[in-house]
Amino acid sequence: MRHVISALVQNVPGVLSHVTGMLASRGYNLESLAVGETEDQHLSRMTFVVGGDDSVLNQVRKQLEKIVTVVQVDDISSKDYVERDLMLIKVAAKDQQRAEIHELCAIFRGKVVDVGPENVVVEISGPEKKIEAFIDLMRPLGITEMVRTGRIAMVRGVNRNGGTEQ
Repeated sequence: MRHVISALVQNVPGVLSHVTGMLASRGYNLESLAVGETEDQHLSRMTFVVGGDDSVLNQVRKQLEKIVTVVQVDDISSKDYVERDLMLIKVAAKDQQRAEIHELCAIFRGKVVDVGPENVVVEISGPEKKIEAFIDLMRPLGITEMVRTGRIAMVRGVNRNGGTEQ
């Protein structure tokens, strides 16, 4: 089972390496990790995807809560949440393939962000399954390079105080 964990951490040097080092030293494999500053410049949000049963989730959560720079830990996979990945993908593109790539971009709500003489770079965001489906369609054209962010996620309809928005 996959768990999406959101951790609010102090925005200080070394917090990322401290957290990931602690998880790695205990043998936990992160399937995905994304970190970015929040609306408060003193805090960052780390979003992890961790595989394992509930005991693994509980252990990860306990270990994270022991770290001084971790402010809050939340398993959001058990809640109603929105998640997104972002990908840049460079695809080989001859003249006759460019129209097909543009058409698929429109269907997947992607955007061509760079065009070269022999390739096209596409930006696409969405749930993991959407990203994977787009990759599968691009493989026959020839993927020359690809980079993806880690998963980011946010619980729907909950305000800062933890209550449900009206």
